[in-house]
Amino acid sequence: MKESVSRFWNNRPMMISGPCSAETAQQLIQTAKEIAQNPQIGLFRAGIWKPRTKPGMFEGVGEPGLIWLQEAKALTGIPTTVEVATAAHVEMALRYEVDVLWIGARTTTNPFSVQEIASAVQGIDIPILIKNPINPDIELWVGALERIEKTGKSHLGLIHRGFTEFGNTIYRNAPMWQLPIEMKRRYPNIPLICDPSHISGNRQLLQTVAQTSIDLDFSGLMIEAHINPDEAWSDAAQQITPANLFVLLQQLIWRSVNSDSENFQDSLTTLRAKIDEYDNQLIEMLGERMKLADQIGAFKKDNKITILQSERWGQILEKVLAKASDIGLSDAFVRKYIEAVHLESIHHQNKIMNNS
Repeated sequence: MKESVSRFWNNRPMMISGPCSAETAQQLIQTAKEIAQNPQIGLFRAGIWKPRTKPGMFEGVGEPGLIWLQEAKALTGIPTTVEVATAAHVEMALRYEVDVLWIGARTTTNPFSVQEIASAVQGIDIPILIKNPINPDIELWVGALERIEKTGKSHLGLIHRGFTEFGNTIYRNAPMWQLPIEMKRRYPNIPLICDPSHISGNRQLLQTVAQTSIDLDFSGLMIEAHINPDEAWSDAAQQITPANLFVLLQQLIWRSVNSDSENFQDSLTTLRAKIDEYDNQLIEMLGERMKLADQIGAFKKDNKITILQSERWGQILEKVLAKASDIGLSDAFVRKYIEAVHLESIHHQNKIMNNS
C-alpha cells in the first residue's frame, strides 16, 4: 500500500472529502486543489458512476472522470477513492490508479454484485470501504464485509450513510445509530466512517450528524464538498464548499475514548455499577410483568376473550407517555419501549392461549 494511503488508513480521524460527482475537469481539479489546502483531508472522493433511481437522471461521466481524478492526484498529492458497482468499474478504477475503492449502499444490498466485486479485487492490494445497505438489514452489511474479507483483504472499512425509512422526514436517510453501533461491537478493529452528507440530505444538519458520530467514537468522516454546491449536478443540497468544510471541521469537538485520570475512572466505575444494578432490576421487573401476562392469557383463554384489548392498550400508552413527560424521557423512546413490552406480552399470551 502506498505511503500516502497508509497515512490515511492509520490516521485518526480518517477524513474523506470531494464532490458527489465528477462533472467537469475544471470542477473536479479546482475542488481538489481547495480541499488539499486542509491537511486533515486524507482522501479525495468523487462519484464517477452514479446509480440513480430513475432513468434520465445524471448517472456520472464515467471514464473521463477517472482521467480528471488522476490529474487531480498528480497536482495535489491526495490519494483518491471512487465507488464501484461492477467488475468493469473495478478494472477501470485500477487502470487509472485509484487508491481506495468503496462499495455503495445500493450495491451492498445485492450479494451477487458484492461477490462480483470481491472476485474482481481478489489478489489485489487495495483498501475497500463498504457502505451500509439502503434498507436497515445489518446482516446484508455483514455479508458484504465477509465476502470482501474472504479475498484476503487486510484493509477493510465500513461507512455509515443511513437507511431508507418509511415516513422519515428529518433526514434523507435515517441514521438508526443502533445499527452502526452493533457493527462496531461485532468488528471493533475495523474502522467505521460516518457519511453525514447522505444521512442529512441537506447542509444544515451536517455538523449535528458529524458530531453525533464523533461522540459515538466513529473513526472518521466522509463529507461532500464542491466549489459551487448549489449548481452541482447531483445532491446539491447536501454539499458544501471546501471553505465551509474547513469551518465545519474546526467547530467539531473531538473526544478521547478514555482518560488516565484516577478520579475519572473511579467516578465512572461507581456510576456504571449503579447502571448495572438498575439494568438488573429492570430485567427482573420485566420478568415479573410477563408472569402476570401469562396469568392474564390463561384467564382470557378460559373465558374465550381476545388477546388484544384496544381500549386497555390505549390507556396504558396514554399513562406511560404522560409519566415519561413528567420524568424527562422522550416520547419517541418510551413509545418504542412500551410497544416492545406490549408485543412481548402478546407473545406470552398467545403461547398460553394456543397451547393445547
